[in-house]
Amino acid sequence: QVQLVESGGGLVQHGGSLRLSCAASGRTFSRYAMGWFRQAPGKAREFVAATTRSGGTTSYTDSVKGRFTISRDNAENMVSLQMNSLKPEDTAVYYCAAKDTLLRYTYYVKAGDYDSWGRGTQVTVSS
Repeated sequence: QVQLVESGGGLVQHGGSLRLSCAASGRTFSRYAMGWFRQAPGKAREFVAATTRSGGTTSYTDSVKGRFTISRDNAENMVSLQMNSLKPEDTAVYYCAAKDTLLRYTYYVKAGDYDSWGRGTQVTVSS
């Protein structure tokens, strides 16, 4: 089982930018498809972004398209989420997630598909 630790959360003004990072343990990071999810108080956990094992293909929820970018560096065992033009509705706890998979070209958008989760990092966007 892979251990995941998020970092980079904080308080930012609307319109600002923030970059989240997720560090993974182990020597086989490239076997995991990766994703980012978020959960605001009183709301269900929401898919944000996902990428394939190599990072060659990405997917985003409609509300963040054009503003957020997911990327990964398998040599550093890290996945990142660059968030630009932040809005108050982006305020949430952000979680990274990993799915051990043999499928090289597949990304996953359902929380139940993932095997491992980080503890989350708080992102607060002021209005």
